[in-house]
Amino acid sequence: MVDRVRSAPGPRGQLVVIGGAESRTEGILREFVRLCGGPDADIAIVATASGEPGEVEAEYIDAFTALGATHAHAVSIRSRADANSEQIAASMGCCTGVFFTGGDQRRIAAIIGGSLVDQVLHRRVGAGEVVLAGTSAGAAMMSATMILGGTDAGVGTNAVQTGPGLEFLPGVLIDMHFAERGRLNRLLSAIGLYPHELGLGIDEDTAIVVDRGCFEVIGAGSVTVIDAGQASMIELPVDGDGPIVLSGVRLHVLPSGHRFDLTGREPTTSPPGFRHHRQDTQDRGASV
Repeated sequence: MVDRVRSAPGPRGQLVVIGGAESRTEGILREFVRLCGGPDADIAIVATASGEPGEVEAEYIDAFTALGATHAHAVSIRSRADANSEQIAASMGCCTGVFFTGGDQRRIAAIIGGSLVDQVLHRRVGAGEVVLAGTSAGAAMMSATMILGGTDAGVGTNAVQTGPGLEFLPGVLIDMHFAERGRLNRLLSAIGLYPHELGLGIDEDTAIVVDRGCFEVIGAGSVTVIDAGQASMIELPVDGDGPIVLSGVRLHVLPSGHRFDLTGREPTTSPPGFRHHRQDTQDRGASV
């Protein structure tokens, strides 16, 4: 019998949260394989979010194998019965890495949320036993409150839709394909509704590697961090439908090599090759 008790909140294992459209031949996936043990890596691929899971599983098996992982295999979780299977849950207890593909994040939450597989993954991440990665929908599901969509162009209550995620990375809201699909207003809207969370907008072919309360940016793009904790004004429409007022929100844009302290809500020292300039000691991020 697999133990269903979840460990204390907050990840101790490493997370690799990818903004989508990552290179299959280098960069982020190569680093994921390295973190999982390189040639000793045993990677489970979960394509629950995908509408064509078999095709996506085969693509990632080929990619991880080409990048040096000796073992890369699909774990087929298509239903709640699969997610609560003792056999499938036990298989998730042996791998060194788990990779969630893109697709529809609602499917991940509906099929896996609260299941035996969910419990096993939380316990292993909490114990630092496994590296958990996700791209696009697989990234969105890692937060407690998950961004599901949104079409309005402005900053307002209609610009974002949210739902419960799987909470592998508490205290954040994750948006993906960020710069490429112009999602700044969507993430600002989400932070207006959930100002206690940090907003993380991750560009394509870009990821954060989370380890012990900090993350480092890797890949081709940047990560935008939105922090409304010290905002001077947040106003929501009285009738619950309309524009959101935000003032004094802090914004950080961090390219590859930069690190961020999730507990202190501050960027850490810039890597070599970046000139450090700050107007004064209090100016630690742009305001919106």
